[in-house]
Amino acid sequence: MATDLPQRFIDALQRLESDGDPSDLAKLYGDDATCGNTATKTTYEGPDGARDFWSGYRDSFSEIRSEFRDVVSNDEAAALEWVTTAKLHGGDPVEYEGVTVLEFAGDAITRSTAYFDPRALTGAALHR
Repeated sequence: MATDLPQRFIDALQRLESDGDPSDLAKLYGDDATCGNTATKTTYEGPDGARDFWSGYRDSFSEIRSEFRDVVSNDEAAALEWVTTAKLHGGDPVEYEGVTVLEFAGDAITRSTAYFDPRALTGAALHR
């Protein structure tokens, strides 16, 4: 059921953050899906693209944890408000906040985009 996709996305993202495995996130994306964020001009496509995108995201930090403040959703889309605390590989702490917009059809994400101010991550090697 599509209405549980936002929670499944959150759960899969938090697993990625804790164990580094993007598989659960990649499985949520449809074959024609796209994903990206405001820190990269690259658009990643399909489950394989999602796997690459989320692997690059996780690899940018030595430690990371996102907490979700609010989720607003309907049967076709969701907005997830979050704050993330992390450590860069050099040990510097960072904290940033933003919103991820998910669009979905049926039981698959068709588009995800995260909106945040990338200046908070100065020094992070985001998404190759």
